[in-house]
Amino acid sequence: MKILREELINKLKYCKLPGMIESFDRILKEALDKDLNHLEFFEMLLDEEVLNRENRRYKRLLKNACFPTIKTIDSFDFSKAPFLNKKEIMELLTLDFLNDNQNIIFIGDQGTGKTHIVTAIGVEACKRGKSVLFFTAASLGNKLIEMQEQISLSKFIEKLKKVDLLIIDELGYVSLSQQSTQLIFQVFSERYEKGSIMITSNLEFGEWGNIFNDEIMAAAIIDRLIHNSVIKSFKGRSYRLLSRKQQSV
Repeated sequence: MKILREELINKLKYCKLPGMIESFDRILKEALDKDLNHLEFFEMLLDEEVLNRENRRYKRLLKNACFPTIKTIDSFDFSKAPFLNKKEIMELLTLDFLNDNQNIIFIGDQGTGKTHIVTAIGVEACKRGKSVLFFTAASLGNKLIEMQEQISLSKFIEKLKKVDLLIIDELGYVSLSQQSTQLIFQVFSERYEKGSIMITSNLEFGEWGNIFNDEIMAAAIIDRLIHNSVIKSFKGRSYRLLSRKQQSV
């Protein structure tokens, strides 16, 4: 029995099936205890391999997304954000908007939970096997300029174009240079009606000219973003401040 087990494990290693290897002894014991047949035993091993691969893929997607912190919707306290419709937010977690290449735009005051929720949606997308990239508007602008200087801009924009979900946080906190604005406009144009973008901003659309330092360019960006979009208003007391106050009590 021991020799047979070692032979099987070596074959599983050769076939690169780590999920089966890790669970082999546990599944074998369970199969013997429950008097399962060979087909049932094999199916249980296969289930473990599938689960292992899904977990590894999720971890890889999560790492590649570059979230500043990992947030889930379970840790968001909707009672501190009465200005939000919980049902509507939970509908976004179904990720149906990705199928329609819809954009999601959160506009509202600082500290109202915008970043938490877009991150939670991004994490959920990773769980579903979707590729995600997370940037602040400032970091994306800087990265685009860096790639342009390294003559790698086309390759980077192609990466941004192909990702399932592109998240741009904190649009409006920092004014963008003319070069950054032109490059970000290129990204929006490449993804127009081809892939979803999620954006958070503390400024209303009428103030976006201040972000891009170009009213015409701002109008063109807004036109592309809102053509097929869901826009949510985050207007209320700071979710972050309320949470801190509660923790200090």
